[in-house]
Amino acid sequence: MTDRRLAVDAWESLFRAQYEVFAEISCDFDDSVLSQAEYDVLLTVTRGDDMAARLRDVTANMLISQPSVSRLVDRMVARGLLSKCPDPQDGRGSIVRATDAGATAFRRIASQHGRSIAERMSTLSDDELQQLRDLTAKLRRRAPGC
Repeated sequence: MTDRRLAVDAWESLFRAQYEVFAEISCDFDDSVLSQAEYDVLLTVTRGDDMAARLRDVTANMLISQPSVSRLVDRMVARGLLSKCPDPQDGRGSIVRATDAGATAFRRIASQHGRSIAERMSTLSDDELQQLRDLTAKLRRRAPGC
Protein backbone atom coordinates (compact mmCIF):
# COMPACT_ATOMS: atom_id res chain seq x y z
CA MET A 1 0.00 0.00 0.00
CA THR A 2 1.22 3.49 -0.86
CA ASP A 3 2.24 5.74 2.03
CA ARG A 4 -0.58 8.31 2.08
CA ARG A 5 1.51 11.17 3.48
CA LEU A 6 4.26 10.56 0.92
CA ALA A 7 1.67 10.43 -1.88
CA VAL A 8 0.19 13.77 -0.77
CA ASP A 9 3.66 15.34 -0.45
CA ALA A 10 4.65 14.08 -3.91
CA TRP A 11 1.40 15.35 -5.43
CA GLU A 12 1.81 18.77 -3.84
CA SER A 13 5.39 19.02 -5.06
CA LEU A 14 4.40 17.97 -8.60
CA PHE A 15 1.51 20.43 -8.63
CA ARG A 16 3.62 23.34 -7.35
CA ALA A 17 6.45 22.58 -9.79
CA GLN A 18 4.01 22.47 -12.70
CA TYR A 19 2.40 25.74 -11.62
CA GLU A 20 5.70 27.57 -11.14
CA VAL A 21 7.28 26.31 -14.37
CA PHE A 22 4.11 27.09 -16.31
CA ALA A 23 3.98 30.63 -14.89
CA GLU A 24 7.60 31.22 -15.86
CA ILE A 25 7.40 29.96 -19.44
CA SER A 26 4.02 31.58 -20.11
CA CYS A 27 5.89 34.90 -20.25
CA ASP A 28 6.71 33.91 -23.84
CA PHE A 29 3.16 34.95 -24.73
CA ASP A 30 3.10 38.36 -23.03
CA ASP A 31 3.93 40.37 -26.17
CA SER A 32 2.83 37.77 -28.68
CA VAL A 33 0.21 37.87 -31.41
CA LEU A 34 -0.97 34.48 -30.07
CA SER A 35 -2.34 33.57 -26.67
CA GLN A 36 -1.08 30.41 -25.05
CA ALA A 37 -4.40 28.68 -25.84
CA GLU A 38 -4.11 29.70 -29.52
CA TYR A 39 -0.55 28.39 -29.54
CA ASP A 40 -1.78 25.06 -28.14
CA VAL A 41 -4.39 24.78 -30.91
CA LEU A 42 -1.80 25.55 -33.57
CA LEU A 43 0.63 23.06 -31.99
CA THR A 44 -1.86 20.24 -32.60
CA VAL A 45 -2.91 21.49 -36.03
CA THR A 46 0.59 22.08 -37.42
CA ARG A 47 1.66 18.56 -36.39
CA GLY A 48 -1.07 17.04 -38.57
CA ASP A 49 -0.87 16.10 -42.22
CA ASP A 50 -1.20 19.24 -44.36
CA MET A 51 -1.17 21.27 -41.12
CA ALA A 52 -4.73 20.12 -40.38
CA ALA A 53 -6.51 18.21 -37.62
CA ARG A 54 -10.00 17.13 -36.69
CA LEU A 55 -11.59 19.53 -34.22
CA ARG A 56 -12.21 16.62 -31.83
CA ASP A 57 -8.45 15.87 -31.84
CA VAL A 58 -7.68 19.50 -31.03
CA THR A 59 -10.21 19.33 -28.19
CA ALA A 60 -8.66 16.12 -26.84
CA ASN A 61 -5.28 17.85 -26.55
CA MET A 62 -6.59 20.94 -24.79
CA LEU A 63 -7.20 21.36 -21.08
CA ILE A 64 -10.41 23.31 -21.60
CA SER A 65 -13.97 22.23 -22.38
CA GLN A 66 -15.21 21.37 -25.86
CA PRO A 67 -17.44 24.47 -26.10
CA SER A 68 -14.49 26.65 -25.09
CA VAL A 69 -12.29 25.06 -27.76
CA SER A 70 -15.01 25.58 -30.38
CA ARG A 71 -15.31 29.28 -29.48
CA LEU A 72 -11.51 29.66 -29.49
CA VAL A 73 -11.24 28.02 -32.92
CA ASP A 74 -14.02 30.24 -34.29
CA ARG A 75 -12.15 33.34 -33.03
CA MET A 76 -8.94 32.03 -34.65
CA VAL A 77 -10.81 31.51 -37.95
CA ALA A 78 -12.10 35.09 -37.74
CA ARG A 79 -8.53 36.33 -37.14
CA GLY A 80 -7.27 34.41 -40.20
CA LEU A 81 -5.09 31.97 -38.21
CA LEU A 82 -7.15 28.89 -39.10
CA SER A 83 -9.61 27.73 -41.71
CA LYS A 84 -12.45 25.39 -40.84
CA CYS A 85 -14.50 23.06 -43.00
CA PRO A 86 -16.80 20.05 -42.49
CA ASP A 87 -15.10 16.70 -41.87
CA PRO A 88 -15.97 14.50 -44.88
CA GLN A 89 -15.68 11.38 -42.69
CA ASP A 90 -17.81 12.71 -39.82
CA GLY A 91 -20.85 14.80 -40.68
CA ARG A 92 -20.93 16.34 -37.20
CA GLY A 93 -17.22 17.15 -37.08
CA SER A 94 -14.90 19.74 -38.56
CA ILE A 95 -11.38 19.90 -39.92
CA VAL A 96 -9.26 22.89 -38.95
CA ARG A 97 -6.18 23.88 -40.91
CA ALA A 98 -3.49 26.43 -40.15
CA THR A 99 -3.43 29.29 -42.62
CA ASP A 100 -0.11 30.72 -43.77
CA ALA A 101 -0.55 33.51 -41.21
CA GLY A 102 -1.32 31.01 -38.44
CA ALA A 103 1.64 28.79 -39.30
CA THR A 104 3.98 31.79 -39.44
CA ALA A 105 2.79 33.11 -36.06
CA PHE A 106 3.12 29.64 -34.55
CA ARG A 107 6.69 29.11 -35.85
CA ARG A 108 7.77 32.54 -34.59
CA ILE A 109 6.64 31.77 -31.04
CA ALA A 110 7.48 28.05 -31.06
CA SER A 111 11.18 28.74 -31.48
CA GLN A 112 11.36 31.06 -28.45
CA HIS A 113 8.96 28.94 -26.40
CA GLY A 114 11.02 25.80 -27.07
CA ARG A 115 14.15 27.62 -25.91
CA SER A 116 12.37 28.78 -22.73
CA ILE A 117 11.19 25.27 -21.95
CA ALA A 118 14.62 23.75 -22.59
CA GLU A 119 16.31 26.41 -20.45
CA ARG A 120 13.87 25.94 -17.55
CA MET A 121 14.12 22.16 -17.73
CA SER A 122 17.94 22.23 -17.97
CA THR A 123 18.15 21.87 -14.19
CA LEU A 124 17.45 18.18 -14.88
CA SER A 125 19.83 15.81 -16.66
CA ASP A 126 18.70 13.99 -19.80
CA ASP A 127 18.23 10.82 -17.72
CA GLU A 128 16.10 12.74 -15.21
CA LEU A 129 14.04 14.29 -18.03
CA GLN A 130 13.37 10.82 -19.48
CA GLN A 131 12.43 9.53 -16.04
CA LEU A 132 10.09 12.51 -15.46
CA ARG A 133 8.47 11.99 -18.86
CA ASP A 134 7.99 8.27 -18.16
CA LEU A 135 6.63 8.83 -14.64
CA THR A 136 4.13 11.48 -15.71
CA ALA A 137 3.00 9.28 -18.62
CA LYS A 138 2.45 6.46 -16.14
CA LEU A 139 0.32 8.74 -13.95
CA ARG A 140 -1.73 9.80 -16.99
CA ARG A 141 -2.40 6.19 -18.07
CA ARG A 142 -4.25 5.34 -14.88
CA ALA A 143 -8.00 5.08 -15.36
CA PRO A 144 -9.88 8.07 -13.93
CA GLY A 145 -11.47 7.48 -10.55
CA CYS A 146 -14.56 9.69 -11.01
